Amino acid sequence: MPDQSTPLFGYRKHWAECLGPAPWLPMSKTEMEQLGWDSCDIIIVSGDGYVDHPSFGMAVIGRVLEAQGFRVGMIAQPDWQSAEPFTALGRPNLFFGVTAGNMDSMINHYTADRKRRNDDAYTPGNIGGKRPDRAVTVYSQRLKEAYRDAPIIVGGIEASLRRIAHYDYWSDRVKRSVLLDSRADLLVFGNAERAIVDIAHRLADGESVGELTDIRGTAFVTRHPPANRTLINSTSVDEPGRIEAHPNPYEGMEPEPCAEGASEGSGEPDAAPVRLMASSKQDTHAIRLPSAEAVSEDPVLYAHASRVFHKETNPHNALPLIQAHGDREVWLNPPPIPLETDELDWVFELPYQRLPHPSYGDADVPAMEMIQHSVNIMRGCFGGCTFCSITEHEGRIIQSRSEASVLREVERIRDTSPAFTGVISDLGGPTANMWRIACKDKETEAACRKLSCVYPGICKNLNTDHTPLINLYRKARQTEGVKKVLIASGLRYDLAVESPEYVRELVTHHVGGYLKIAPEHTESGPLSKMMKPGMGSYDRFAEMFERFSREAGKKQYLIPYFIAAHPGTTDEDMMHLALWLKQHRFRADQVQTFYPSPMATATAMYHTGMNPLQRVKRGSQSLSTVKKLSQRRLHKAFLRYHDPDNWPLLRKALKQMGRRDLIGNGAKHLIPSRQPPKRHRVVKPGSGSFRTQHTGEHRGKGRRR
Repeated sequence: MPDQSTPLFGYRKHWAECLGPAPWLPMSKTEMEQLGWDSCDIIIVSGDGYVDHPSFGMAVIGRVLEAQGFRVGMIAQPDWQSAEPFTALGRPNLFFGVTAGNMDSMINHYTADRKRRNDDAYTPGNIGGKRPDRAVTVYSQRLKEAYRDAPIIVGGIEASLRRIAHYDYWSDRVKRSVLLDSRADLLVFGNAERAIVDIAHRLADGESVGELTDIRGTAFVTRHPPANRTLINSTSVDEPGRIEAHPNPYEGMEPEPCAEGASEGSGEPDAAPVRLMASSKQDTHAIRLPSAEAVSEDPVLYAHASRVFHKETNPHNALPLIQAHGDREVWLNPPPIPLETDELDWVFELPYQRLPHPSYGDADVPAMEMIQHSVNIMRGCFGGCTFCSITEHEGRIIQSRSEASVLREVERIRDTSPAFTGVISDLGGPTANMWRIACKDKETEAACRKLSCVYPGICKNLNTDHTPLINLYRKARQTEGVKKVLIASGLRYDLAVESPEYVRELVTHHVGGYLKIAPEHTESGPLSKMMKPGMGSYDRFAEMFERFSREAGKKQYLIPYFIAAHPGTTDEDMMHLALWLKQHRFRADQVQTFYPSPMATATAMYHTGMNPLQRVKRGSQSLSTVKKLSQRRLHKAFLRYHDPDNWPLLRKALKQMGRRDLIGNGAKHLIPSRQPPKRHRVVKPGSGSFRTQHTGEHRGKGRRR
């Protein structure tokens, strides 16, 4: 499988290019007729309302395919009770594309405590219930009812995170790949532009969907693995006792130049990572994971499979993966090659309307309101946080837009948005400050298998220069008609402190009174399972933030995010976090409880009680996990130690923990010894303190969990 891919604008355009771009991708036969279309080449079915904006995945894929010369239709949030709504645009000439939307439908529908949500920020009017649970599966099954022989390509974050057998939090069991339940012909994972464009052109050229088995970033079901592949068996783990050396499947290949000889978080020697960029192993070998049935029955094998999976995510050296599901096999090709800067510019500068479809009238789409005047400047994240889905979906290699492209979008917002008041609400992406930051050496980057570039410390091969980003900020705020440029995306403060000049620029010009950052915890136990830095980095950043705020003559506040009930967290850890919060006079209005999203490393910890950041062995030390609702409530209560409603629960817990010394009315106490009369139980910030704002689970642009 070659490393290089055809550039997105390197294909010969399909014939319908002569029709030009549609004002809106049509959602009805009437709109098709107005465009002069007799049919669609591709129809996208989405769980989100149709917002023609580059922060909405279905709009991006639709506009990318349209720019390739295809006629693309949109069926947004169809009524799934019957197949009829799925026939609104007829049968496409090439394929149906199916996505649950910008969020996994189960995370969209349920809180971390499995309570049903009543709203949906991606639906006009913020109305809940406009998409089904497990939308990819339901939509695909309805399409099969309507058009039995029409090819179905599933994608988006829900399909991407469920591409192999995975633990499903809502059913509390391991579910098989969504490919099998949906009966889709092909699954596209990660950033889908390269794969979907290749699929469309090859189908248009007469290939069948069953022949498309060599496209990066895709998965499919087969009865038999390719005969020309050597399968590396990774279906078992070491047993206690004498361990026989396994043959090295990478014999003769160079070791990774930046391996430094240790696995993440373990402190023990690990198998030498390998260089595959200059070899043909991606074309000749594949790794066999434990079967879906095996990982379902054996938590140790599940943790082992999770570790192997996450080690095979660098597109330049990852091998294909294969996993048996009964008598069928799910085959995963290596991830897509990241987009080059000119390709990413092209994607973001397509003719988006940057508005919801006119058929929604005056109904607001809350997610759109959040990002209407923001600019996405990059993709990917090399942070490797174990609870986060960005790496599994977008990858670790940062894809950056050019400065000129970003500034053109700022000007386009200024010139075309009637609601623009002069404020750009964000310049960012998954993170605020990884734009143009990458490995110093492309060859080293292509060989690396580390899960994070910044944990347990910043890699010596990482370029941490923030100068280009500082210059971008300055030019953006100097754009005529722009009064303020805010930075709202998640900030990697451990990276930011490497550039005090960047922190000064950020604090002086781009903070709107409050800046939210995510230390996630204060204690080393949970932090090591999250792959997050210790509080030393937070303290350094906080000192800079306060100093530069004073120099700028501004009263600004730092708002830290924290997670309750993450794997590896004990009751004592939460108690110490609560004491830290009280010492620093923080009071959280809302708190975030760990949410086991499909396929995340932290989810494997939650399900198995093992740590896949280390080698997985039989008899490995178990990991503390917080599964009982009563304990999850306790951990949340520690984060809201100041709420009188939580004091009875905390008193009981502190007594059981032998910490009665924290109950009383003095400054050293965490909670009072007595409950106040009910009529006086009003929580107030108190002198000198302020409330931290939280959204529960992150439900929009930026950090997705």
